[in-house]
Amino acid sequence: MVTPITGRSPDGDSWTFGQSKTFLLTSLLGDSILYNILATGLKGEQPLVPITVALFERDLSVKKILRITFIVLGSLVAVLLVIWLGAHLFTGSSQWARAIVWLQSDIQDYKRFPAREVPNAGPVFNFKQPSTQTNQRIAAALENITYIKNGQAVTESLDKFLAANDTVAFLIIQDDEILYEKYFNGYTHDSIVTSFSMAKSFDSALVGAAIADGYIAGLDDPVTKYVPELLEKNPRYANITLRNLVSMSSGICYSEMGMPWSDDASTYYNPNLRQVAISSPICNEPGEEFLYNNFHPLLIGLVLERATGRPVAQYLSEKIWQPLGMEAPATWSLDSNQNGFEKMESGINGRAIDFAKFGRLFLNNGNWDGRQILPASWVEESTRLDTTTDPALYYQYFWWVNPITDDHQFYAAGMHGQYIYIIPEQNMILMRFGSSDPLHGAWSRELFGLLAQQIEQSNP
Repeated sequence: MVTPITGRSPDGDSWTFGQSKTFLLTSLLGDSILYNILATGLKGEQPLVPITVALFERDLSVKKILRITFIVLGSLVAVLLVIWLGAHLFTGSSQWARAIVWLQSDIQDYKRFPAREVPNAGPVFNFKQPSTQTNQRIAAALENITYIKNGQAVTESLDKFLAANDTVAFLIIQDDEILYEKYFNGYTHDSIVTSFSMAKSFDSALVGAAIADGYIAGLDDPVTKYVPELLEKNPRYANITLRNLVSMSSGICYSEMGMPWSDDASTYYNPNLRQVAISSPICNEPGEEFLYNNFHPLLIGLVLERATGRPVAQYLSEKIWQPLGMEAPATWSLDSNQNGFEKMESGINGRAIDFAKFGRLFLNNGNWDGRQILPASWVEESTRLDTTTDPALYYQYFWWVNPITDDHQFYAAGMHGQYIYIIPEQNMILMRFGSSDPLHGAWSRELFGLLAQQIEQSNP
């Protein structure tokens, strides 16, 4: 049994340390220090006053550090909260405010940006519904999907797979029949989906239409013919053609990293995209290198706006949305109410089924039930596997081309896994919209082809 030790605190209070207090001191000071204290105390000395003072001072020091820490953290949180709340007031006019408040792009961004309507017109075109026999065949063919995960073959329900991988809409259309149309994660047939960079393929179609209408002479026109103020930025812009822009090979500098001040952030969030379009320096000679670059569609937007004398959304309505008999009006997101310029790099918003009709137009070489909406030569040229006019085998005029398939396959693609995938040999369109892309692009590399193969193998 430990002999109790008594002492007096700096306040004059009497202290007695017995067995329970020994445990407390042991935890605070350690066994060796406590042994010396006890030995000294047992000899009749009174070491407890300085020890108690040290303990009190240590306790006060810890409390002071914690208090300062809480004050600093609280002040930092308060400052960040004020910045965040203040940024909310300027999302209509500030790139930085939008980047701070909205952060990364999202499939609901169409609700944040102002927009210009893209009217539709009757009669509405409807894809055919398959027969009962075809439905049964396709249901069996697409019941499951087998894929490789971590080196192992995994088979699971296609519906479950799509839902688990953040899909909101998935359609397969062949021979004008809807073989598969399902919606996930709260979306329905009438829900609005957004294009992200699939808008670039619509831009390409409008360039083809403007050439056919005589508004643009051809792709070899220098961009400075329509945007002469670029010459004030750099005389080298005179060497950049429209072909360089639609094939992503202009030599214009572009940086994707560094939000909220990167070129990616500027071309997405800036409230004055006309000004942004003419702001970039030139890094390389045109036609030498492929560089995915959102300055290109913005410049194409300026060209279309000036050449046609109307907003690009209006031209989209006239040339695509109305002639194709879309079910519902679309919208095209704008940079701001004040400047009213279409987000040419993204931002076409509509129903998934209406996006499928755009795919049908290109599947049929620009022809819509006997009416030539776009020149067949433009559809072929803008989607072919070719490097004679641009440096990238896998990219043509704002369209991606699959370079590893035996047959010709091409597609429009957007952020977070938005796809319109076209397989002319099978007369097939596959479409996916999603809130994110956990598969990192495997849709176009593997999965669309796999599903098309499963359907093909189900044919009697």
